[in-house]
Amino acid sequence: MATAGPVPLLIVGAGGLAREAAEAARTSGDHHVVGFLDDNPALWGAPIGGAQVLGGLERVAHYPRARLLLGPGRGRSRAVLRHRLDQMGVTADRYTRVVHPRAVVPPSCSVGAGSVLLAGAVLTADVTVGQHVAVMPNVVLAHDVVIEDYVSIGSAVTLAGGVRVRAGAYLGQGCGVREGLTIGAWSLVGMGAAVLRTIGDSEVWAGVPAQLLRQAAGPPPVPASSPDATQRPGLVRTVR
Repeated sequence: MATAGPVPLLIVGAGGLAREAAEAARTSGDHHVVGFLDDNPALWGAPIGGAQVLGGLERVAHYPRARLLLGPGRGRSRAVLRHRLDQMGVTADRYTRVVHPRAVVPPSCSVGAGSVLLAGAVLTADVTVGQHVAVMPNVVLAHDVVIEDYVSIGSAVTLAGGVRVRAGAYLGQGCGVREGLTIGAWSLVGMGAAVLRTIGDSEVWAGVPAQLLRQAAGPPPVPASSPDATQRPGLVRTVR
């Protein structure tokens, strides 16, 4: 019996995360990178990340069989792109996840569509990762961690058991969060911070121990997330 080949993948955006996701997709063997879409005309036709920038966002209609991945590094930008694609008639089932083969995702854990897990990321047990989440190399998500949609997690971040990261939050490289705490929606945690208290929505924290510095920009002016990532029927389970 013939086996299906790699799934065609179209990455929206052509920045750093987009190129990292393309490399992870190739390494996994699960996807064939068709190319990138980016609204910057200066990039059109350029070879980037082993593929070509095929044009602007409107060209998504030319590739109806390709699965999609949102490539911006910031969750706010991914949310805006998702809204634009929704308005263009792109349906939720077009999005795919990319998991590097050296990421650890046990059967008890789940990873939502549109999310990227790079090499060395470790999910230990009963971890839930929502949609359009970016997890950089060597991140550790301990038991019962919940990551909501559009979160960005920098390399070498460690989240202890039961931590919840609300939609769109950004966790800077090397920070750590104590067990059972919540990181508020669209908040930012600085590089190397040690978070020992729950963080509210749209706040910027940094330092050891982490302290509130100022208010963050808050959510983008588009619908960005369901109230509870754990209850979304579209969340799919990944076994590695």
